Amino acid sequence: MRLSPRVLCRAVGATWRESFPLHGRDVARWFPGHMAKGLKKMQSCLKLVDCIVEVHDARIPLSGRNPLFQETLGLKPHLLVLNKMDLADLTEQQKIMQHLEGEGLKNVIFTNCVKDENVKQVIPMVTELIGSSCRYHRRENLEYCIMVIGVPNVGKSSLINSLRRQHLRKGKAARVGGEPGITRAVMSRIQVSERPLMFLLDTPGVLAPRIDSVETGLKLALCGTVLDHLVGEETMADYLLYTLNRHQLFAYVQHYGLGAACDDIERVLKCVAVKLGKTQKVKVLTGTGDVNVIQPNYPEAARDFLRTFRRGQLGPVMLDLDVLQGRPPADADP
Repeated sequence: MRLSPRVLCRAVGATWRESFPLHGRDVARWFPGHMAKGLKKMQSCLKLVDCIVEVHDARIPLSGRNPLFQETLGLKPHLLVLNKMDLADLTEQQKIMQHLEGEGLKNVIFTNCVKDENVKQVIPMVTELIGSSCRYHRRENLEYCIMVIGVPNVGKSSLINSLRRQHLRKGKAARVGGEPGITRAVMSRIQVSERPLMFLLDTPGVLAPRIDSVETGLKLALCGTVLDHLVGEETMADYLLYTLNRHQLFAYVQHYGLGAACDDIERVLKCVAVKLGKTQKVKVLTGTGDVNVIQPNYPEAARDFLRTFRRGQLGPVMLDLDVLQGRPPADADP
């Protein structure tokens, strides 16, 4: 999706917001702390588990992971799968890997479970991790049990289904969806491979009980980790516009037929609403009588803006580019 040279020059030369207003937002309301039960259930299943596969969104590889996973799920062999790589700008993939390695994460795979990209690497890597683990002393047991964990809506169930397609030539065994909360309980074991004989436990998405940074919360929300209405679609659309402009990603201009890139979310959503036909006539009482005014449907326009981003129609995006560049979230606790 290419912008015309004139529009591109105007966009690159424009001045964008240097910060996004973060204070006064109630992150606790977005991420309710009701997930401790799921984490305890996972702990109770650990004695059956040979390896942990953590799935996270490749657009936020450096933020938003639940720190309690490592604390609660012990020292089992651990593989991080960064899913939805088709939606992420991975031009800085080497820096991402170095950053994760600095945090002690050496076993990382980028995947796209919709198209089964790189998914074939998962089982061989898991097998190698288990085999080289000094904690693996189950020679009499020839089957492996893997627990799949992650925050909501990062593709845990999609990974399981993709592995079954790749290794068993079978269809769906786990429900998938475009919003968080599809998997609600630790499920019975799901077979994903015959040789080696391997079963996976699907688990519900579990968020940290406290999100230290509103900006991190907004990134998680853009990736569909919480229900949009809890954050507010227009707030999320504004943060998305702020992010796209700061990173000079102007595909939204051509997608919606805008004259130029813009940093005013109200103006953008008004144009989106008009383009989509999401407007309504509203009667306004004036001193000379009633006047019909065309009112844009801002919430519906915001929802379309978010859907377009999540489908990858605005191009690949790296929401953690600020972290890669060494800028921590503006509101993070010291």
